[in-house]
Amino acid sequence: MRKGYTYFAEGDVLFAKITPCMQNGKHAVATGLHGGFGFGSTEFHVIRPGPSVTPEWVHHFVMQPWVLQDATAHFTGAVGQQRVPENYLRELQVPLPPLPEQRRIAVVLQTHLAAVGRARAAAEAQLQAARALPAAYLRAVFDGPEAQQWPRRRMGDVLRLRKEVVHPRDRPSGPATFVGLEHIESHTGRRIGSLPVEMSDLTGRKPVFYAGDIVYGYLRPYLNKVWIAEFDGLCSVDQYVYTVDTSTSDRRFVSWFMRSPVYLERAAAGAAPAWLPRIRIEEVGATEVNLPPLSEQRRMAAMIDDHMATVDRLRQALEEQLDALDGLPAALLQQAFSGMV
Repeated sequence: MRKGYTYFAEGDVLFAKITPCMQNGKHAVATGLHGGFGFGSTEFHVIRPGPSVTPEWVHHFVMQPWVLQDATAHFTGAVGQQRVPENYLRELQVPLPPLPEQRRIAVVLQTHLAAVGRARAAAEAQLQAARALPAAYLRAVFDGPEAQQWPRRRMGDVLRLRKEVVHPRDRPSGPATFVGLEHIESHTGRRIGSLPVEMSDLTGRKPVFYAGDIVYGYLRPYLNKVWIAEFDGLCSVDQYVYTVDTSTSDRRFVSWFMRSPVYLERAAAGAAPAWLPRIRIEEVGATEVNLPPLSEQRRMAAMIDDHMATVDRLRQALEEQLDALDGLPAALLQQAFSGMV
């Protein structure tokens, strides 16, 4: 019955031996076992505390980042299947204050670690809410009561597809800047990278864009990769390049609409295969946008820019807070085992 399993008993410390579980802290004290014993994966080392040490003290000790890093340095086995050898834990030296002191420190640690966990859960919930704000705000702008009063126009009346392409067979030459899907941040319209290229080295055709064009990632459109070009360059064949009729439309207003959930719903992107969704040129052109007067578009676009900048600052602050919280458990463990708790 026990064949192929690791036996452990109430109060044993389970230490995951295999990468990456070991580094990820997959270690625990076995408690509340039915009948006082259990069986688990063979990828656990079982540490059985003696009479002079509590399970909680051992568990907290091996959870210290320096222990996990040192254990990594002692891995054996092939890459991808590396494990901590049993001898490493056997020879690991653990400081042993009196049992009452171990128990006192364990209670303090548990209290502080639980507080960190609650704070992290709260910050994570706030971050998720912050990440949902842009889509909710764009829906309110482009499908709210005010927007319903604006006349509807086809995107084909607002955008013109730029069909200029650089092809290797034309033997182009000279430097250029390439901006692909991977260089555009989802949902925000920010460019997060680019790639210098020599056009004579191109192995495939590349659409051309110019400063002020809307470069739109039509592959996996739910990623909302819509960028207003800041300079002239080349993009991938998974992107459409559009010029905007600036006599009737503000390019910032139009690009925010194309990043909104309202656009995705109206564009019927679901008609494409689910495993590789894309929007065809005809579907983009047929999608309707509620278009107010040009002056109002500019005002709304500026308002959206300001709102998104505020949300971005909030998101960054919450991410920094989470980073700080992630570092607290290690700091608390270090204090505990250096006698500062």
